[in-house]
Amino acid sequence: MEEDKNMTEPEAVQPQPEAGAEMATVAPARKGFLGKVDRYFGISKAGSSFRTEIVAGVTTFMTMVYILIVNADMFEGVGGSQITFGAAYIFTALGAIVGTMLMAFLAKIPFAQAPGMGLNAFFVFTVCGVLEYSYANALLIVLCSGVLFLLLTIVGAREMIVRSVPAAIRIAIPAGIGLFIAFVGMQNAGLVALETSTKVTLVSFNVLNFTTTGAAMIGAAVAVLSLLIIAVLSKLKVKGAIVFGILGSTLLYYAFVGIGYAAGSESCKAVFDAITFSNPFQAFSDFGTQAFGKVFTEGWKDIPSSKIFDFIATLVAFAMVDMFDTIGTLMGTCQAAGKESGLLDETGEVKNIRKALLCDSIATCTGAIFGTSTVTTFVESSAGVAEGGRTGLTSFVVGVLFIIAMFLSPIAALIPSAATAGALIYVGVLMMGNVVNIDWKDPAAAVPAFLTISVMSFTYSISYGIAAGFISYTIIKLCTGKVKEISPVTAILAAVFLFTFLFTH
Repeated sequence: MEEDKNMTEPEAVQPQPEAGAEMATVAPARKGFLGKVDRYFGISKAGSSFRTEIVAGVTTFMTMVYILIVNADMFEGVGGSQITFGAAYIFTALGAIVGTMLMAFLAKIPFAQAPGMGLNAFFVFTVCGVLEYSYANALLIVLCSGVLFLLLTIVGAREMIVRSVPAAIRIAIPAGIGLFIAFVGMQNAGLVALETSTKVTLVSFNVLNFTTTGAAMIGAAVAVLSLLIIAVLSKLKVKGAIVFGILGSTLLYYAFVGIGYAAGSESCKAVFDAITFSNPFQAFSDFGTQAFGKVFTEGWKDIPSSKIFDFIATLVAFAMVDMFDTIGTLMGTCQAAGKESGLLDETGEVKNIRKALLCDSIATCTGAIFGTSTVTTFVESSAGVAEGGRTGLTSFVVGVLFIIAMFLSPIAALIPSAATAGALIYVGVLMMGNVVNIDWKDPAAAVPAFLTISVMSFTYSISYGIAAGFISYTIIKLCTGKVKEISPVTAILAAVFLFTFLFTH
């Protein structure tokens, strides 16, 4: 109660969305163009600043720019098509630009979008590989799933789904995402490596093998140094700690690789030999002839009647994965930032969530037209939020950087994943704090929460973690006679998840 009284004193007033008159006394007066931008995005109103939003945007971009390279590598020659790396690079960038700019101007929240990891693998290896759909057929499935997203958003069903998430799972989602993105960072940097018997293991730091594995060793070491640099700078309350960590570790990476090259390491030599500067404009030409609009011109071709069930089941799978990846990212990141961030409303729900989900739906549809897999909200947005991003200006900065990156593909490729890995791991650390709010003594809360957190990382999927939480929560409540505590939406979602696992996974 004392805290509430103190908050009513003039010197402690914080800018609140509903207190327009009071905000004028705390928000700096701006004139001209910058004043219009400030008011449009609500920068001062959110207690933020232009510098903070720009730094947050750069941070988010630098932690997710890897998608341009990774997605392009994955789509090159997908399903026996003629897709080149350049064409895939362009449609990946365009998907990110459209989705992120929608977040900036429609939802006005600091989240970025791009073709989703996991969803792209499902597209390439399962839909085009195992199920043997053509590249264009798979795009049609994505487009139809995007239309389904859009309809669910318009009727408000997706918000209803968000509100149906049980408390234990709601609390576990941020921690699960934190562990997930930390694991992503470790993988990107090669800090964890494939091991046939245990699946994963720590990369070898044996210096006796440096001449052959030096580059991998350096990448892993730089990821750890990147994390430590960010942690030290954050402890010293240095603004832009994550950006400085990424830039500093990038310089360290190339310095160490250069030393390794001089020492005779073949792997370090290969790093420099792999650096090329191709003509970025050829990529636009390839995009126009190989990918753009293929969903309309070839998407309906050669789909046999025997594959109709697979078509529908795959569509549902895309819909469920994207829906819960986006919901999980929005909820987890905003909850981790806390109510003081202004990203949550008075009920604890994400502000402008319907508009955010609408952005996701539209971006998925346009992404399919461009030629890429499902566009979704990127969990790496949490890095920008951790840097203080609170408005759509953060997203706008990310979008602009993706526009620039389209023409600078060789330069974008120079940022090593080892440098951004430290940022991802650090944000994972920040997002683990919510686990203290889980009732670990109650199995009905502890088991769904644990499965939500662990399955996200162990299966490399946010949506699978949420699915495990829903299914286990429903079964435990049913078997303990607590049927009334299961909302109808929760029961339906648990059933849908089971259907997805049994018939599409």
